[in-house]
Amino acid sequence: MKLTAACAGLCLVLAAFGRPAAQQNYDLLLKGGHVIDPKNRISAVRDVAIADGKVAAVAARIDPAAALKVVDVSGLYVTPGIIDIHVHVFAGMGERSSYAGDNSVYPDGFTLRSGVTTVADTGSSGWRNFEDFKQRIIDRSKTRVLSFLNIVGHGMRGGRFENDLADMEAKPTADMALKHKGVVVGIKTAHYSGPEWAPVERAVEAGTLANIPVMVDFGSNRPERPMSELVTKKLRPGDIYTHVYSGLRDEQDASGGVNPALWEARKRGVIFDVGHGGGSFLWRIAVPAVKAGFLPDSISTDLHIGSMNAGMKDILNVMDKFLAMGLSLDDVMLRSTWNPAKEIRREDLGHLSPGAVADIAVLRLEKGSFGFVDMYGARLKGTQKLAAELTLRDGKVLYDLNGITRPDWDKLPKDYKQTGDAKWDAITPAPAGRRGGG
Repeated sequence: MKLTAACAGLCLVLAAFGRPAAQQNYDLLLKGGHVIDPKNRISAVRDVAIADGKVAAVAARIDPAAALKVVDVSGLYVTPGIIDIHVHVFAGMGERSSYAGDNSVYPDGFTLRSGVTTVADTGSSGWRNFEDFKQRIIDRSKTRVLSFLNIVGHGMRGGRFENDLADMEAKPTADMALKHKGVVVGIKTAHYSGPEWAPVERAVEAGTLANIPVMVDFGSNRPERPMSELVTKKLRPGDIYTHVYSGLRDEQDASGGVNPALWEARKRGVIFDVGHGGGSFLWRIAVPAVKAGFLPDSISTDLHIGSMNAGMKDILNVMDKFLAMGLSLDDVMLRSTWNPAKEIRREDLGHLSPGAVADIAVLRLEKGSFGFVDMYGARLKGTQKLAAELTLRDGKVLYDLNGITRPDWDKLPKDYKQTGDAKWDAITPAPAGRRGGG
């Protein structure tokens, strides 16, 4: 009997030593977070596995032994990387009072720490200077930077340029957009102060030639070209009206309700974007509109030097405002991921489908007493606030607020060095040939 038991034990030991280790199919596993993926209608606790920069699997349970790196994200929200379709990031040119210069900001200092993986610069450059913008900013940024090309050939360089009808040419604008298809995702017209419809009409012509949408910042409010006619007659389905809660162009009627033209335009397929900015969001416009059911199609910042430290701050702060107005987190994430991806016709982004690029935000929803201000400094109190814990682009960690991907220092060797692995880490990966300590 004892001999039989001993033999059985020996067999178990030999079997254990002979069993191959679990195959590591995944580079990174985000385990136990609440996944919100609006495209795939997922809002539940799920594991998310990543391999070769792509989403490999989303499931209720994925074996941690199958991953090179496992990160516990329980209690956090895992979403597609946020897409901000209204920013100004043509920085570094040194031109004063210009969005192709000093008014713009470098993207990476504002995006990744907010869970943003993709932005669209809206009109800072035109066809004459887009390739300079591409070489200086788009090609050098860790953030994915796309562009709405300004109908003004010189871009958004101030009133002298932006009111020059002679520099608003549809054909060269469309040609540049087609040359950089997929990077140029739309046409922008903005800040025009004259009475003519020409900027809108030429932007729409360029958009039609290049088969991309037009975004309109409607400039000065002129009786000769009312906003109601813009959205009900001039814009095409899929074109985008931004600054919808500014109140600067009769978005609210005399009774305090939503201008009927906005409802009519929405039925036509016109898109309405927040574009908060430094001067384009008012509680007295937004709160009644949201209560009436006129929600934005997309939430965006209009990030620039005049908004970054004012009421706007960052994309999460703008999203928080809609939470404070009663939208659910699922509704807010839809308008910050999948909807904007569709609007710019980049449906490869904004979701966590297996095979999709692994652009991912891991967010914490904090509870407490918070305040959110509009363009004139009026405050709305709220009880929820989002914070970005982790941001991944192409499956690699680019931002980690609290080191949730990292080992504790006192558990590492005395002479420890880089703790990451280049398969999942783009911050401090170990050199090739040496595995990180994490």
